[in-house]
Amino acid sequence: MSADYTVVVPTLGRPSLRDCLRSLAETSGPRPDSVVVVADLPDASPESQPELPALDGAGPLAGRVRLLRSGGRGPAAARNLGARWAETPWVVFLDDDVQVTEDWAERLAEDLAGAPSTVAGVQGRLLVPLPADRRPTDWERGTAGLEDAAWATADMAYRSPALAEVGGFDERFPRAFREDADLALRILDAGWELTRGKRRTRHPVRPSDPWASLRAQRGNADDALMVRLHGPNWWDRAEAPRGRLPRHSAIALCGLAAPVAAALGRRRTATGLAAAWALGTAEFAWARIAPGPRTAPEVAAMLATSLLIPPAATGHWLAGRWRHRRAEPWRGAR
Repeated sequence: MSADYTVVVPTLGRPSLRDCLRSLAETSGPRPDSVVVVADLPDASPESQPELPALDGAGPLAGRVRLLRSGGRGPAAARNLGARWAETPWVVFLDDDVQVTEDWAERLAEDLAGAPSTVAGVQGRLLVPLPADRRPTDWERGTAGLEDAAWATADMAYRSPALAEVGGFDERFPRAFREDADLALRILDAGWELTRGKRRTRHPVRPSDPWASLRAQRGNADDALMVRLHGPNWWDRAEAPRGRLPRHSAIALCGLAAPVAAALGRRRTATGLAAAWALGTAEFAWARIAPGPRTAPEVAAMLATSLLIPPAATGHWLAGRWRHRRAEPWRGAR
């Protein structure tokens, strides 16, 4: 039995794609009309149809899988390409590192059938499994935050007409960050409603390295674009946490100004600035260490990255403000 929905999965070819497709094949309920896997890899045309070993997880869904390439232009472009191939009233976006639950398709069918005509999107409920025998690491806690995230495209169903009305995802967002919040705000501004469904999807924590949190600071440039598009209150409207950017900026400013003051012979000012930088950095590091497992590798990673994150976050924010300085506000921005 088929349902009136298409599944779109952007991927970088990670091994987790196999488990994602396997869970789709094994879930009970109406099968998707098609599963569009979009390989977001560079140096390939959208029309090419490469083979990915991970597709062998599709099992009985193999005949419904369509494989495309988006040319390495980011997940927003990959999702847009996949959605354009959909011929169904609903498009369900999944990330390649999630695993739908055993009754996901049944609950999805209920979510979509029960959505009033004014509802453009229905979000799935994400479950992030954490270790039972120890405290979660900083990276694991960050992933667990997805359980409370609003309109995350790790599992998000949209009506095809609503996507077409607002022009789909904004491809100026190059990462898997904020492109879902931007789309949700444009959908809401267009007069549609968004709601949360009953289906559940597991989101295991991906392997990472000690510098993952530092690389994640590139998302501050995307926050700068969100301000240009949706105004300074977009965090509240998108139900997104504000984060520590103001504190990071203050810490970075103190760290930069202290040696300048010392060079100018203002020792007391330099001492005060250096103390503020040290206290701010120590508070940030402890806020990350205290709830974690406090193992030697975790503490070392938190200390090292806590020194670098404030200037990195501030630098990416300023770079984003400059890069997107001419971006026109979304027509429905408040």
